[in-house]
Amino acid sequence: MAARPNMLDNLTDLEIIQRYRFDRRGIEYLEDLLRPYLQPRTARHQSPTIYGTARFPKVVGVIDGTHIKILAPSEEEDIFVNRKGYHSINVQVVFDAFDRIEDIVARWPGSTHDSRILHNSGLRQLFERGIVHGGYHLLGDSGYPCRRWLLTPYLNPQPGAQSAYNRAHKITRSKVERGIGQLKRRFGILHGEIRMKPEKACRVITACAVLHNICKQRDIPLPDVDNEDQDDQPQNAIDPNAPQVGLRYRDYIANTYF
Repeated sequence: MAARPNMLDNLTDLEIIQRYRFDRRGIEYLEDLLRPYLQPRTARHQSPTIYGTARFPKVVGVIDGTHIKILAPSEEEDIFVNRKGYHSINVQVVFDAFDRIEDIVARWPGSTHDSRILHNSGLRQLFERGIVHGGYHLLGDSGYPCRRWLLTPYLNPQPGAQSAYNRAHKITRSKVERGIGQLKRRFGILHGEIRMKPEKACRVITACAVLHNICKQRDIPLPDVDNEDQDDQPQNAIDPNAPQVGLRYRDYIANTYF
């Protein structure tokens, strides 16, 4: 039997990236990686990179939610309608200093608030049970409650330390916005509408996140497309009598480092 022709041989390196989002060597790497398995296995990154962008100390990641459009499901359709009025999966994602995904949760319908997703996540348990310790923390927007392990901006910052804290917080947290933009730019299906049932759409989203990290690891460039995402705006700010320990810790960080 004649060997099956390799379709990549008929494409230039640029055409391969535009079509498959991976370069030639990246595709060969995936073939070797997945060959022993009937289904690909994924593992969450377990050792976050620590960075101090804009003078922020002990930040292990930046967190946000992003909405991925899906086809209106036939069951429980209403819970998938988000605040923008379209059907989506609300995806929680954490990026590190190098735009790599440290953690992703892709299973909640679009009507779910970011703070609820975090509250029910394994990520929260890692921090609150002391598995991640040493004063390290995430940065999130005002849609999240302030905690010792999750620092949010001041809603009404005072001049001086609090304002400086907010400026550094904004600069550092912009990494998650850039990371989400790169993820959706690499895989256009995340920027359009996934025309699958919610359960399968969630698996596609997670697979794209794993592939994105492999691309980052192998320095595979982004495709030459322009997918600007305008849907991910901060949700209603939370300052609901957040536990005082989190607010006091935020004051400590602001007054000590800014």
